[in-house]
Amino acid sequence: MLKTNLSGTIPLYMQVCDLLEREVNAKIRLDGERLPPERVLAKELGIAVGTLRLALAELTNRGMLKRIQGSGNYIRHKSNRESIYAFFHLELIDGIGNPSAELISASRIAKPACLPDIGGSDKAHRIRRVRHLGDVKVALEEIWIDGKFDLDDGQNHMSHSLYQLYKEHLGFWIAKVEDSVSVAPMPDWGQPLFNQSDQTVWGFCERLAWDQHGQLVEASSTWFDPAKARYRARWK
Repeated sequence: MLKTNLSGTIPLYMQVCDLLEREVNAKIRLDGERLPPERVLAKELGIAVGTLRLALAELTNRGMLKRIQGSGNYIRHKSNRESIYAFFHLELIDGIGNPSAELISASRIAKPACLPDIGGSDKAHRIRRVRHLGDVKVALEEIWIDGKFDLDDGQNHMSHSLYQLYKEHLGFWIAKVEDSVSVAPMPDWGQPLFNQSDQTVWGFCERLAWDQHGQLVEASSTWFDPAKARYRARWK
């Protein structure tokens, strides 16, 4: 049974829709694949059939599902790099899990010397968050973008997808990323958040991200608990 770990304030049917879209983008559900019958899939997800039907209708509106009367629901995989889940590769050990984030801090500070060239300002926004998959706390994030951007209008969106924030409030979207995955001690600022008293070695992902014009616009670091989550990318 798929472990969904649905939680939060987003309507349940939208959480189910986003979860299924994430499975399609992660190639867990393949192009042309027929979904299980609605009652079977609803039981698998632990939701009511009516809720599932709302989610399937939304997927159909997004062009990711073909509904054939008397036959069933079929996946239509769209290579959509503007999807907020297109580049999210953390999954629970025992299931994919719906991503969410908890904002820890957002500061505009002088750029550190080690920061890649993400823009012309001598300042940068540093955003620190805790990531959840469903109701499981799995990772720490530190994200940097150029200080020229005005984040005041987007403060309330920092606990959701930053990529959606970029698109809707800052006028660009992420079109390409480069991830380097290794291990590293968790940062000092994150230890109290996970009740750690020392720098436990975790999985570590450094990311560079480019916008639709090919400009480097973001540098980030993610530390994730290998007992709860893993970095996984699929190509099919």
